[in-house]
Amino acid sequence: MTDKASKLSIRNVFLWTVMSVVTVSLAILSCLSLYMQIDNYRSELNNKAFVLSDFVARTSAQYIINNKDEGIAKELGHLVAAPYVLNAHVYRKKNRQQANVAVPQIFASYNKVGQLMTGGKEAQLEALLLNPTISNTGDYLEVSTKSFDAETGIHLGWVYLRLSTKDFNGLTQRAIFTHLAAVVILLIIAFYTAFKMQLGISNPIKSLTHFLQQTSRHRDYSSRANGSTIKELDTLADAINVMLYRMQEYMEMQQQAEERHRKLNSSLEEMVNERTTALKDANRELIQTLEKLHQFQRQIVQNEKMASLGDMVAGVAHEVNTPIGLGVTASTMMLDRLSVIQKDFEDKTLKASAMKRFIDESNENLNIIYRNLNRAAELISSFKQVAVDQSTENSRSFCVEQLVNEILLSLQPRLKKLKHNINVKCAPTLSVETKAGPINQILINLIMNSVIHGFEFMETGTINIRAELVSDDKLKLVYSDDGKGIPPEIRKRIFDPFVTTKRGQGGSGLGMHLVYNLVTQALLGSITLTSEEGDGVEFVIIFPVSDAKYV
Repeated sequence: MTDKASKLSIRNVFLWTVMSVVTVSLAILSCLSLYMQIDNYRSELNNKAFVLSDFVARTSAQYIINNKDEGIAKELGHLVAAPYVLNAHVYRKKNRQQANVAVPQIFASYNKVGQLMTGGKEAQLEALLLNPTISNTGDYLEVSTKSFDAETGIHLGWVYLRLSTKDFNGLTQRAIFTHLAAVVILLIIAFYTAFKMQLGISNPIKSLTHFLQQTSRHRDYSSRANGSTIKELDTLADAINVMLYRMQEYMEMQQQAEERHRKLNSSLEEMVNERTTALKDANRELIQTLEKLHQFQRQIVQNEKMASLGDMVAGVAHEVNTPIGLGVTASTMMLDRLSVIQKDFEDKTLKASAMKRFIDESNENLNIIYRNLNRAAELISSFKQVAVDQSTENSRSFCVEQLVNEILLSLQPRLKKLKHNINVKCAPTLSVETKAGPINQILINLIMNSVIHGFEFMETGTINIRAELVSDDKLKLVYSDDGKGIPPEIRKRIFDPFVTTKRGQGGSGLGMHLVYNLVTQALLGSITLTSEEGDGVEFVIIFPVSDAKYV
């Protein structure tokens, strides 16, 4: 391939490229012009056929009505003034009373001198109606037109014309010859012009190439190339001279450096060994520092998770105390009322009204105890599932909506004092199998980020959580809020560790870094962020799942 490429020259490439472009352009333009000219000739021929056939049809209508074939024959004889008319036949409609049957019958004919009468055209009349057709040999054109009564509009018959295409063919041949001659002349002019231009370009390049060959062979970097009248080649010559000047400087510097190297050769090995040892020590210290940094980072991330779990424990404990306290109060009241009823029963002073009141109060207190204990059980169960999910990396099957609701329930102690709205949009029957723990931690971090950062100085805000399947094995979670958004300087490094706007105010800067690691490493998915300052945020999380179904 290299040998073949080396045989190509700029002269040949330039010449044949220009000639190829000119040839293709001329061929396209000539074919287009020739096509339009021939189409114009054909349109004139068709128009001539339309006008003549329509004239004959109008002229013959009255003769067909009066059944005067001699008169129409005389009229057709006038067509001798049109030498291009070869044959003309007038057909009348046989049995005009039968409106649904149109059988053509020859009524009158005209045949140019030396032309035989053409027969058997009755079957082609409908196909030739206002559709001029040139014969396969190209010698003549055929067309037919219906003849109508001008007053009643009744179909009377047909007119068939055969016109010579000799003039059309002659015009077409002359047009083709003219275009070919013009293309050949233009190609000769283009070839001559391109040849002269390529000589003007290739000769200076050839001289410059010869100069470079001589310079390379003799290694005379002090010589300089001559300029050219062509701007680009003159620029190339200047660039070559600059390169030669720099190469000359480089060679002088290299000679000086070799001289210094010869002087430093005795102590070079010792210097290299010392620097190698220092580099190894520095690398060892750097590796140890990086290992410690990764350990500290993992420990901080683990502490962040445990702190989040501890906050949740405290909130759930406080939340559980309320229903348990109500249950204890109701049970205490019930015990007091029971001791009064028991005393009245033993003293045989128990009344029916007191017993009824005791039963009603007992039902009410038992309902209070049941509802609050059930509420406490739900809170504990929800927290237990969330805590188990956060402390394990195993996959399990779960209902997506139920998982999100459990997370929101576990956060209720921290969210109930706020006026923010959380909307969950997910098919209630959507079930998948994946790791629930990372999803818990991701949503908890996103919600708390919105509460702490997004809704700062806002009384009310809205959080939307949407879950849907994008394919049979991929789940998409879309989390968005209408908070104040993320500043541009923070947004581009939001997933980096220790990035926070609450530095010194309790913010560790590991929340979004933990979210990114959970999505990409634990769930093997991807997360993208869209946010404009003042317009809230939107996180799109897509990760693989298995056994996805609607139950």
